[in-house]
Amino acid sequence: MINALFFHFAAACGGGSFLGFPTWYEYLPSATDSNGLCSPSITSLSDIWLVVAAIIEILLRVAAIIAFVFVIYGGIIYTTSQGEPDKTGQAKNTIVNALVGLAIAVMAAAIVAFIAKSVS
Repeated sequence: MINALFFHFAAACGGGSFLGFPTWYEYLPSATDSNGLCSPSITSLSDIWLVVAAIIEILLRVAAIIAFVFVIYGGIIYTTSQGEPDKTGQAKNTIVNALVGLAIAVMAAAIVAFIAKSVS
């Protein structure tokens, strides 16, 4: 019943994403019907966790993009600091913190994707 109402998508069963982000039903088992439409289905509790893993991966990728924006912001602050020690130190801290956040987000997204693919 739930599958008939909510989980019928006109997407290819193996692909289709927006800006490289996975779809929320990326790791769900799916079948192609006679019309060529992909129908992912939630059949057990572990399938709910696969949806959660896909959503977590999307959020981690967004966090990586935000961290990259902060690296650029720190570079701009560093460039416009004109040698002032306070602004230069603040810019360096921003860049270092953003790079650490970027590394954590990328590694966490890779781990989530690995776990979700091994479970599905």
